[in-house]
Amino acid sequence: MAPPPAREILLFTLESQRYALPLEDVRELVRAVRLTPLPRAPSVVEGLFNLRGELIPVLDMRRRFRLPARRLLPSDHFIITQTGPRVMALRVDRAEGMQPLEPGDLDTTPRELPGVGYVAGVVKRPDGLVLLHDLRTFLSEAEALELEDALTQEGAAR
Repeated sequence: MAPPPAREILLFTLESQRYALPLEDVRELVRAVRLTPLPRAPSVVEGLFNLRGELIPVLDMRRRFRLPARRLLPSDHFIITQTGPRVMALRVDRAEGMQPLEPGDLDTTPRELPGVGYVAGVVKRPDGLVLLHDLRTFLSEAEALELEDALTQEGAAR
């Protein structure tokens, strides 16, 4: 019997720290563009941008991870993600590319520790540890409702 195929992850950098997302949550990767503010959105939302006619909210990863704020740079990337019906973008400093996630590379025990919200586990790489994030936990229920309301109002204003 053949071993199960390796899952893939997308590695990205934020303030020189490496993170990862499961590739099944990633729709595409685009260069960062200027954002339009989204009134009444939760503070974790940096703004909106138009991707081929679809309004995409951009999450402020620096704020979420308590990193210093930084202005948007042309070298930044937006990782377009989709979990269920929700499409969002994450602004990151740099997307590093896809990597296979071999059996035994993922340690899921860190999510049992206090203070490691949004983490699905730690990936052991030859060059260090990488936090694998769970997008389903990025927005609290209240933030998700607030974002939906802001997007509905933005759509009605157009």
